[in-house]
Amino acid sequence: MLKNSRTLRIEWGDCDPAGIVFYPRYFAMFDHSTTTLIAAACGLNKYELLQRYDFAGYPMVDTRARFMIPCRFGDDVTIDSTFVKIGRSSFDVEHRLFKKGELCLEGFETRVWVGRDPNDASRIKSKPIPDDLAAKFRANP
Repeated sequence: MLKNSRTLRIEWGDCDPAGIVFYPRYFAMFDHSTTTLIAAACGLNKYELLQRYDFAGYPMVDTRARFMIPCRFGDDVTIDSTFVKIGRSSFDVEHRLFKKGELCLEGFETRVWVGRDPNDASRIKSKPIPDDLAAKFRANP
């Protein structure tokens, strides 16, 4: 399935007082990596995607991570993000974070494609991922 990579530098704001990445920051990095993966798949930024497909987003419903090697302030890292499962209205993404070629962290997400609930606009409700997008998410580059 489709994979996207991005490189970033660990900033001081990502770290605890000891200069080690504070673990919730990894989840923020992964969230942005999911957005860039989707943009790579469809050629649209998130705003354009929301406009074209008239949906309310793709909230996370499950996440976890496996930590192997700590990252510190100033480290340059690469995050490889891959669609691993595309369902009717949900999709799974795996993130692998590398520093100098070594795997430091794996992250896993399940997200749901949602729109406004037709019976209550203050709520969201899952809806099918559009077929053309699901095909792009499944693509083998």
